Amino acid sequence: MSNPRISWQSHPATVLKHDAGLQREWDRLNTARANLPFLCSDAIASALDVFGSGKECLLVGRQDASVVAMFILVPHGQLRWRTFQPSQIPLGAWVAQTQLSLLEVTRSLIRGPLGLCLVLSITQNDPLFAARADDADDCRHDDYIETGWIDIQGSFDDYWSARGKNLRQNMRKQRAKLLADGVSTSMRTKHHRNDMAQAIAEYGKLESSGWKAEQGTAIHPDNDQGRFYRELLEKAADRGEAVVYEYLFDDRIVAMNLGLKRNGVLVVLKTTYDESIKNFSPAFLLRQDELETLHRTGETKRLEYYGRLMEWHTRWTENKRAIYHLTLYRWPLLKKLTAKRRQTSAPAAPQEAQVPP
Repeated sequence: MSNPRISWQSHPATVLKHDAGLQREWDRLNTARANLPFLCSDAIASALDVFGSGKECLLVGRQDASVVAMFILVPHGQLRWRTFQPSQIPLGAWVAQTQLSLLEVTRSLIRGPLGLCLVLSITQNDPLFAARADDADDCRHDDYIETGWIDIQGSFDDYWSARGKNLRQNMRKQRAKLLADGVSTSMRTKHHRNDMAQAIAEYGKLESSGWKAEQGTAIHPDNDQGRFYRELLEKAADRGEAVVYEYLFDDRIVAMNLGLKRNGVLVVLKTTYDESIKNFSPAFLLRQDELETLHRTGETKRLEYYGRLMEWHTRWTENKRAIYHLTLYRWPLLKKLTAKRRQTSAPAAPQEAQVPP
């Protein structure tokens, strides 16, 4: 693709929360390209409100009078910028017209109103919506994670028979044991705004009793994560896009999934379960019932995890793809110098390595 001639204008990113015109433009571009509910303007505004540092900028790109791209960027070291990327948002905070190449837009952006920007990182890009280009003298692409998804097609029986023998036997034995013990199981779903606060409270109870509480990463109704997810789900519920799945042993909630749905795609945001239960797999039991329901209703065509592919994911799907980072250098020499430095320096810590230099 040819280099798009885009003029850029910079705003404080907080304007996205208050400017209805910019919100409409952001949502129009998101709908046209990825159409993901966690990339809509109110979701990004909520993330900025809770996790932002106040240094984020909203870059608005126009061709003639038409808005064609919008990026939320934050300084990342001296003369470097990257996309706003809290861990609660699976992909980088940007939207653009479908026909625009991410690499070419980024080349235009690095010489936009950021001052002297030497390195620009566009993090966590999904190749479904931003095709991965070849590396060039001024750029590189780095794998971030592999993620999995499940295509919801045909009957659940066909899907289930294609799963591994161990998974099918394990689920059958667990259900038989629960029945023998007189424990009734059920799954319920919540979709309404008025249900979301209680759902986050219940989710927090489960997660705060496990290993995440020890690491300080558990959701709690009164911490930043809890406030973000409540606001995210409440706003999504107003659009009919929020869904919370709860799995119960008798009247006790033992597993939960928080999700967003749009245009036939269900995105699983968070999963937790009661870690005090040792002889059963509540999260697996929930997933089986959830998938059976999705196959039966036919409203959902794809379930997306958008998290790091783990061994347990592979029991439910063979599908996987790599989410990637794009790093652009103002001059090719900078890429060469950075590569030389990387070769001679010690390996970065795993968390730091997630965002390329």
